[in-house]
Amino acid sequence: MSEDERVASARSAAAGERESARPSKGAGADAGAPSARDGKVKAKRAKEPMGVSRRSLLIGAGGTAALLGLGALRYAGHNPLVRPPGGQDESHLVSACVRCERCYEACPRRVVVPAHIEDGLLGMRTPALDFSSGWCDFCTGENGGVPLCVEVCPTEALRLPEGATAEGTVLGLAVIDEQQCLAFRDTGCRYCYDACVNAGYDAIELSDGGANPHPRVIADKCVGCGACESVCVSLTTGSIASGATERAIVVRPLETL
Repeated sequence: MSEDERVASARSAAAGERESARPSKGAGADAGAPSARDGKVKAKRAKEPMGVSRRSLLIGAGGTAALLGLGALRYAGHNPLVRPPGGQDESHLVSACVRCERCYEACPRRVVVPAHIEDGLLGMRTPALDFSSGWCDFCTGENGGVPLCVEVCPTEALRLPEGATAEGTVLGLAVIDEQQCLAFRDTGCRYCYDACVNAGYDAIELSDGGANPHPRVIADKCVGCGACESVCVSLTTGSIASGATERAIVVRPLETL
């Protein structure tokens, strides 16, 4: 063999050794060597949980900002309300009520209504009393003095002690706004007084005598039944108070007095 042939043979053998030493695609994959594409997929998967968490955080922050922008923060608490019979334990009522609305439906006088968001998120749609068109007499005529709202409540969010009566259960206290009350403008109005007498409580008296007496609430006798508020005409008959939004006599929750 000539010198040139030996050199060519050596080069060919070296090339063959290098080729055999190089791993094939199949062999490399079987050996677990990650390809560049596999590395990108793993890197993307590693980032995905953080990406989802970030999106959730941004959505939550955006929702909170929107609520704050709408003024929802002021509704986060809870304002005291005049409650139906058996709902005077405010914390128990709010926590036990399931918002089933049975009490609204059972009330024959339609004075049990849902609390609104303006009254606070915690108590929203819990039962409250609205005396704009009626008053609470413990369902005397309809159920023998046992409030139907209490009777139908499935969770005892409304509950009365044994033997409770309308006369012995204080729902609130009637308060007169003398600046708005027509009687204090010497009109002779006495609707609230007559309603209280007819309800059997005699919790309003007429003072100052004469042709235009002024009504005054006797706190020790008032149970907050709402008879007086339901008949007040101050918003519809020549109310003098500018911008008045409620009647001249309203029942207030005891917690606010």
